[in-house]
Formats: sequence, structure tokens, C-alpha cells
Amino acid sequence: MKISDLKKLKSGTDVRGVAVGDKITLTDEAVAAITKAFCLWLSKKFKKHELRIAVGNDPRISAPRISDKVISALISCGADVVYTGLSSTPSMFILLKESDFLCDGSIMITASHLPYDRNGLKFFTPLGALSGADIDAILALAAEGKCTVGAGKYFERSFMDEYSRILVKKVEDVCGLRPLEGKKIIVDAGNGAGGFFAGKVLVPLGADVSGSLYLEPDGTFPHHVPNPEDKAAIDCISNAVKSTGADLGIIFDTDVDRAACVDKGGEELNRNSLIALLSAIVLPKKGGTIVTDSVTSVHLTQFIESLGGKHLRYKRGYKNVIDKCIELNNGGEYSPLAIETSGHAAFPENYFLDDGAYLITQILICLSRQAKDGKTLASLIGGFKKSADEAEVRIGFNSKSRSFKADGARVIEELKNAGFKTADDNYEGVRIFFEKGNAIVRMSVHDPVMPLYFESDEKGGCRIVAMKLLQFLKQYDFLDLNNLIKYLN
Repeated sequence: MKISDLKKLKSGTDVRGVAVGDKITLTDEAVAAITKAFCLWLSKKFKKHELRIAVGNDPRISAPRISDKVISALISCGADVVYTGLSSTPSMFILLKESDFLCDGSIMITASHLPYDRNGLKFFTPLGALSGADIDAILALAAEGKCTVGAGKYFERSFMDEYSRILVKKVEDVCGLRPLEGKKIIVDAGNGAGGFFAGKVLVPLGADVSGSLYLEPDGTFPHHVPNPEDKAAIDCISNAVKSTGADLGIIFDTDVDRAACVDKGGEELNRNSLIALLSAIVLPKKGGTIVTDSVTSVHLTQFIESLGGKHLRYKRGYKNVIDKCIELNNGGEYSPLAIETSGHAAFPENYFLDDGAYLITQILICLSRQAKDGKTLASLIGGFKKSADEAEVRIGFNSKSRSFKADGARVIEELKNAGFKTADDNYEGVRIFFEKGNAIVRMSVHDPVMPLYFESDEKGGCRIVAMKLLQFLKQYDFLDLNNLIKYLN
């Protein structure tokens, strides 16, 4: 295959493409070539010829086709395969660390929260998820057609029951047996891979899970997108909490590496408020630095500092945030949490793995403790001030742009030097302060898009901030400002 075609499938640290329909890009040929290349790459990395690799998938309708191709490719390379079936992405790493599977690596077939017609491959070694550079190396091997040859063996063994027991034990070790007795906790899995959490984690902990939604896997995701950032999804779990009188509502994305929740009464604990809650859980223990992406609220910084912590707003992209947290800890600066506003959260004690199910277990421990004192989760973040107005608008580049990366960098640099009051900790883009609020201007991690994030303590304040920013951006004829204009109209 051509390297140019393979590179189009790269999505940060994963491989993703269209897997259903007339315009498939994640073809059988591409899947086989990339899988064989991973096998060779893994063999070289660990200097090991006899490999054992686990393969799992989320419930997407293209999973059977792609899993068949992945498995057959691995076996043809001489690797033994353990097919785990329906799995969560984090479980495919945990089985490398806390099981007797004796696997040297794993492949998860998923496209996270993307639409049903997409799919992809995510790779793990016992050292963690692969980097973008690792993916580049694998794609280069795939383009060259290099691979090992052999005849591996095939096994089937699910890990999800064992993984669930690991999660249950983490709660029990702190809170004792059945600490959620008398609590009603509902799960909205969005027909993704997260339905296991209700029956295999919450029920053994004593919770009443009646009223949970869309637990059955369905790769067409017929009810709503399984995405904690999706408004319809959050509204769905919020309404369910209120209608059932639940003490907590939990929502996962498709492959369970992200999560969010809703407190008793339907109060959303997501994005900035989720980060505030987790900060309130981890900071009282040892203090430390909370690493987030760049688009978090100024009020979140104030809240973290009020707890005695430090807030580092780093680059957008969950891998960037996690890697920075690891760097700080390795350098002697304690950082107990790395979290992106999308819901990717990683803790040092859990291998810095972004695991939505582990995130929720930490919240369950906190819920149990708060309940003993007659308090709620929300009471932990009573001092956290929410912005009255928030908005995000994504603008693009038109045909006059010769290089969106260079043009975007130019806009950001000139904003920094235009006389506006700016934040002094800009790791990407720029945060500009206006009388009625602030705006963050940055470049998308992968796409030719410039996301604009607005925040204000006044209702309608974001429009005023957006209008002032529009006046500045009008000078650049290579920007497509239609979305910003639509927002203002």
C-alpha cells in the first residue's frame, strides 16, 4: 500500500477510517497490512519472536469484519491470538498488567465516539498506548509490506468479568463490602461497550441499577451518540436521574475510556465541574499539580488553588495532557491527575491510563464516603463557580489559505502582540481577556480548524467577546468566519 494512503488513516495515536458504506478507507487490505506491521514492530521492540497478542472490539457493526482480518493477519505472522470479544479499550491494557493472559501486546478495534460507520485500531504494549511516532513507524512498515511469517494459534477468552472484579475490589478495599447499599445509581451506556458496569460493578457493590439506559450493545447506536460531551446524551442521563430519583447517573463513551456523571437532582458533573470534583477528591491527600487541556475555565484554576493545588493548563489532546503529567511526576513534581475536558482522565496509581470506568470508581468511593457524612458529591465543589455563559465556535480556512498551519500560527502570534491582555501560561494558542469575559484561540490538533472558546460571568457576555474578536479576525482573508458570524446572528 502507498504510505500516503496509510497516513490518511492516522488519527493521533490511533488508526481510524470509514469502515462501512461505499467509501470505505479502512479496507481489508489496510487492516491486514497495519496489523502485520504492528506484529513486526512489537517483535523488534521487545526483541521477541514468539508473540501472544490480545484482540478485542467495541460493538460497532464493522467489528466482525475487522476483527477477522486482524486475527488472521496476526496468525499468519506466527503470533498466537487471544480474542476477548466485546471489550472496553482500557481493559485491553489492564489485561497486559493484571492478568494471567501472558500477552505481549493488544489491539482494540474501536473508533471511540465517532459515528457508527467509522472504526479503527488502537495498540497497547505493557508500557502503555503507542505514541504518534510509533504509529508513523508502523505505517512505514505497512507501506513496505514487511512482516514476519508463521502459523500462530487462536484462543478465545473474555477479560471483562475479571476486569469488573478488579474495579469492584478497588472500591471494596477502601469502603468495605457493598458500600453502595441503598443507593440508586443508573448507567447510560449509549449501546456501547459500557453496559457491563451496571451489572458487574455496581450491583456487586450493592447499588440499585434499575432505570439504567441502553446497556445492550448495538453498533448502530440508535438512541444517542455514546459521548459524555454530547448535549443530547447528557440531557438523557440527567432526565433519567431526575425521573427515577437516582443518587447518581453515569455515562460512558463507546469504548469506556471516557466518562461523566450527573449528581442527585440531575446536576451535570462534566467538563470543568468534573475536573473540579476529581481535584477535590485527590488534592486533599498530598496536594500537587492538576494537568488539564488549555480550554478549562479560569474559575477552575481558582478552585484548584483554593484547595492548595496548582493548575497547569497544557495542550489540547488527552495524550499531551497525560504525557505532561508523567513528565512532572518523573521530574519530582507530584501530579495526581491528568484530565482533558472531554473526559479522558488518568491517575498515576492506575498506570496513567485514561479509563472511564476507573474514573467512576474513584467517584463511587467518594460518594460512599460523602453519604456516611450526610453529604452529596456536589457539596464537595460548592466553592467552584461556574461561568454564566460558555460557547465554542469552530472556524476554518478558505481557498486563499496556502498553509492552514502557518496561517493559524500567524493569527495566534499576531493576537499575542495586538495589545490585548493575555494569559501568561499559554502552552498552545492564546487566552485573551476582555471586559465581559475571555476567549481562547487555538489550532485543532489534527484538522484545518481554529476552535474559539468563549467564557463569561454574564449571560450574553460571550457574544460581546465574540464580536470583539470578530473585528480583529476580519483582517485575515484566508479565514472562513461564517460559523462565527452565524453564532453572533
